[in-house]
Amino acid sequence: MIDDNLLPFCFPAVRRKKITAAFDGGRISSDGGVMLLAQADHRLGIAERLARAIPDGRDPDRVTHLLPDILRARIFAIACGYEDADDLDRLRFDPAFKLACGRLPDSGRDLCSQPTVSRWENAPALRDLIRLMDVMVDLYCASYTTPPAAVTLDIDDTVDVVHGHQQLALFNAHYDERCFLPIHVYDTATSRPVAVLLRPGKTPSGTEIRGHLRRLVRRIRRHWPQTRITIRGDGHYGRPQVMEWCDENDIDFVFGLPGNTVLDRLVDATADDIRTRRALDQKPCLRGFAETSYRAKSWNTDRRACARIEATTKGLDIRFVVTSLETGSAEYLYETLYCARGQAENLIKLHKAQLASDRTSCRNPLANQMRLILHTAAYWLMLTVRDAIPKAHALATAEFNTIRLRLLKLGARVVEMASRVRLAFAAACPEAALIRHIAAALMPTEP
Repeated sequence: MIDDNLLPFCFPAVRRKKITAAFDGGRISSDGGVMLLAQADHRLGIAERLARAIPDGRDPDRVTHLLPDILRARIFAIACGYEDADDLDRLRFDPAFKLACGRLPDSGRDLCSQPTVSRWENAPALRDLIRLMDVMVDLYCASYTTPPAAVTLDIDDTVDVVHGHQQLALFNAHYDERCFLPIHVYDTATSRPVAVLLRPGKTPSGTEIRGHLRRLVRRIRRHWPQTRITIRGDGHYGRPQVMEWCDENDIDFVFGLPGNTVLDRLVDATADDIRTRRALDQKPCLRGFAETSYRAKSWNTDRRACARIEATTKGLDIRFVVTSLETGSAEYLYETLYCARGQAENLIKLHKAQLASDRTSCRNPLANQMRLILHTAAYWLMLTVRDAIPKAHALATAEFNTIRLRLLKLGARVVEMASRVRLAFAAACPEAALIRHIAAALMPTEP
C-alpha cells in the first residue's frame, strides 16, 4: 500500500519556477525545541517522580518501554501541543522526541505508541492517584530553595465541558452544559501550580472544600511547618466550615462575600458619603472603602468584612470580602490583596486552554484525573523553560502558546554520527540567541 504522505504536491510557481514538495526530507523534526523540555525535566525529575508513585507489575525482562519513558513522551507531547495520545503513533518516530526521551534518533528504539500510553493512563487506582497528587505538591514545595515566610494560595474551579457519558459529569445550569468543575490551586506570585483535582460539575460544598484544603495543607506542612499560609478564593469558597477550619489550623483567608441588606446597612453611612461627593463634584465615578464587623447566622463568630464602594452615574455598586487578617486597610485588603486573585484566572487559562487540560474524554474519572496530572506536569516544564528566560526579555512573561511557537516549534535536522548527535536548526531562527541562553541556563551541573 502506498503512503500518500510520500507523494509530491505543488505550490504556486515563483519567478516561473515550478515548486514541488513532499514529506521525504528524512530525519527532520518540526519540534526541535523539545530538547529544552528535556532539560527542564532533567532538572525537575518530574517523570521519574511520577513513575515511582505508580506500581509497575510488568516482568522486567519483557519490558520494552520503561514507565518514566512512557510518561515523559506523553508529557513532552502535551507541552508541544499534541494533547491527544493518538499523536504518539507518529511522534514515536520523531528524531527530536526520541532524543529528548533519551533514545538515539536512528539506532535507538522507537517510542511508545498510543495504546501503551492509554493503558497507563487508565492503570492508576485511587490510592495511586493520591500518591501522584502528593508528588505534585512535593514538587511545588521543592521549587523553593528555602521555606518561604508566607505564601498565598488561590483556589478556584473552572468549567470543563464534556461531550459523552463520562462519570462525574453533571448538568450545570449556570454554564448550561454537562461538565466537570475541576478545582485548581496556584501560587499566583510565582505562577506555580499546587494541585488540580477533577470533581463533579456542581458547586463544591463547604464540607468538600474543607476536606480538600485539609489534605493539601497537611502535605505542605510536612515541608514548611512554619510558613504562614493564606487561602484566597471567591464567594463560594467562603463557607462557614472552611473559615472555621482555617481558624482552628492557624490559616489566614480572604474570601469574597455575597452582599445582603444587613451588610449594605452596616456601610450605608460611607456609601452615602461617597455617593454624595460624586454627585457634588460631578465625577463619572468615585470609589471608596469601608470595613465592619459582621456575623452571618451560620457563622460561629464575628468576622472582619471589607467593602469596596463605587458610585457612578448609573448608581451604587458595593462588593464585600471577609478575612481573618487583622492588619491592613480595607483598601489594601480588597484592591491589592483580594483582586490579585484575578491572576489565577490567567493561570487556569494557560493550563486549560493552552495545554488542553480540558481533554478529559475518558469514561473513568480516575483516568481523567491522571490526564490532569500529566497536563500539570507539562505546565511545570513550560514554566521552567519560561523562568529560564532573562527577565528583561519580551518572552519572560509570554503565554505558553507564544513560548511553544517561538521556542519549541523549531525545524531541526537530526544527524546521528558515530560519537555524537547533531541538531541543525535554521540559520535564520529569530530566537537563536535566546535558545542558546536557555539551553545553557538549564544545563545540569552534574551528568
